[in-house]
Amino acid sequence: MASSARTAAPHRKPAHGQRWPLIASVVIACAAIAIIYHLLRPTWHVETVDGPGETPLSIGGTLFNVPTAAFRIKVQKHAGPQERVDLNFDYPSLQPPDKPKHVTTETADQTRLPERIFLSIAAHNDALSPEQRLRTIYPRYFAPGQPATDADGLSRQTFRAGTPYADEDLFIGTDPDLAARCTRDGMTPGSCLSERRVGGADLTFRFPRQWLTQWREVATAIDRLTSRVSSVHRQH
Repeated sequence: MASSARTAAPHRKPAHGQRWPLIASVVIACAAIAIIYHLLRPTWHVETVDGPGETPLSIGGTLFNVPTAAFRIKVQKHAGPQERVDLNFDYPSLQPPDKPKHVTTETADQTRLPERIFLSIAAHNDALSPEQRLRTIYPRYFAPGQPATDADGLSRQTFRAGTPYADEDLFIGTDPDLAARCTRDGMTPGSCLSERRVGGADLTFRFPRQWLTQWREVATAIDRLTSRVSSVHRQH
């Protein structure tokens, strides 16, 4: 009976014979994936860029195109509406400054600080224009006497002590036009502010008072920067 039971038991195929179809399927699938990847893989390479050369933004409802590398404050470096942006440019090239170089105690004496002209663009919110202040506000605080005019045609009017503009002077030049309110040299070198209105924004330029020895070049630089950032000027 034992012999009959053994005879009746089903015949089992070797286990390795059942794996071959599965292995073959895996090999075919891998080959298909490799072929598809080879055919569809991108042929271009990713390159790192520094970003667009100009950033379009709106201040006071007026469109400006600002050189991206000129931003002084990182959080302002974005397109779209803004209330104010602060920029700086090398002078006299008027190019955005390069990234600052690392300075050590050994090289500090040999490192020459770059000359910069600073520009702030802010919504004027219906405040008096720079031209109106020149005509109606500043004259109220002038010291007695006529303005002094240097050999190069730049006039200087002093403000009275005890006024909001004490220890400042107002410089006026024409051809090209320049109006700059400047602090006097003291513990720190004097600096000047010159303002322009473009649409709904005021542009305020800041530069060292000592540059007034070449005031025509400074006035021309201000004109160039105004035209460079202002879409309103570009359209005319």
